[in-house]
Amino acid sequence: MPPTKRSDEISSRIGVGFLGAGPVTQAIHLPSLSRLTDLFEVTHVMDVDADVAAAVASRVDAASSTSMDQLLGDPRVEVVAICSPHKFHAAQVIAACRAGKKAVLCEKPFAVSAEEAAEIASVSAETGVPIVVGAMHAFDPGWLAAEKLWETLPETAHTIRVSVVLPPNARFEDFATEVIARPAGGWPDYSDPEVIAATLEGGVLGLAIHDLPLVRRFVPTFDDLQVLRAEVVRPWGYVFLLRAGGRTIELSASVNATWKPDWTLEATGPDSTLRVTFTPSYVQAGSAVAEFTAGGLTKVAGPFDHNGYEGEWRRIAGIVHGTEEAPEAGALIEDLRFALVTVDGARAHVLEAAV
Repeated sequence: MPPTKRSDEISSRIGVGFLGAGPVTQAIHLPSLSRLTDLFEVTHVMDVDADVAAAVASRVDAASSTSMDQLLGDPRVEVVAICSPHKFHAAQVIAACRAGKKAVLCEKPFAVSAEEAAEIASVSAETGVPIVVGAMHAFDPGWLAAEKLWETLPETAHTIRVSVVLPPNARFEDFATEVIARPAGGWPDYSDPEVIAATLEGGVLGLAIHDLPLVRRFVPTFDDLQVLRAEVVRPWGYVFLLRAGGRTIELSASVNATWKPDWTLEATGPDSTLRVTFTPSYVQAGSAVAEFTAGGLTKVAGPFDHNGYEGEWRRIAGIVHGTEEAPEAGALIEDLRFALVTVDGARAHVLEAAV
């Protein structure tokens, strides 16, 4: 299907094209970009569903298509945002780099194997196209403020905890998107170890991965990672207890009909503690709040006027304009490897317990 027509108006704003027009594009990225119209213009929306692509594109006066090649061939697309299913990410990131775009934003995970990640890093280096991975908390101004507060805590922390309590995404998505297509009801068969392992993998790569790059600031080496506990939480969630680099890592999540969401990261050392409280993903207001306590005194930073999703886009604008550095490819690979090692360890733990 050829792209729909739109104005050829010349703009100094950075043109953005979306590969995938599902809930994340509609309910998170478009609202974020609507607050940054001085920096960005959505110029093209691609989705395999032509009606969805056209409907979403019409909101922002953009072209629409069902073809990645058409989007990548559109000269008005300077930055490609990849919001498709995980399995397509690596190929699409590589294609966007080969197309010579100015930057690529890929939703997490940007690859599903260490081999894919290494290939992406190689192509990015070869083409000079920077890649930003959508682990939004790393771009939250509350987290960035925490980095300036925490003194020697990354070297001394012995325990890192991430706790997530959220209502189902569908509560937000159905109100905010053109796509309302839920799978049949029912819950996984948690009596099956393979189902448990798959659920835990989905939890790591779909939810915990938002914070694993932050956790890794306190766990720079993890080749000795042990999974001491890996369990599902009903109706959906997980509990992980990990040990790596001499640190204890606790990851927990529960998705249920809660009235009060909570998303918190804590790092504790012998003499100091950091607590960062993030806003839920679909809350388009405010930032994380960081609290650092040492010597009996607590310093507080935040809330600031924007969240991590908007922070991602601000970072991309800085990269395109040459005022900010792109994330290091090596760090992105290690962040992903941390997630994959956790997944592998959890699977082995579950299957061994079932024997």
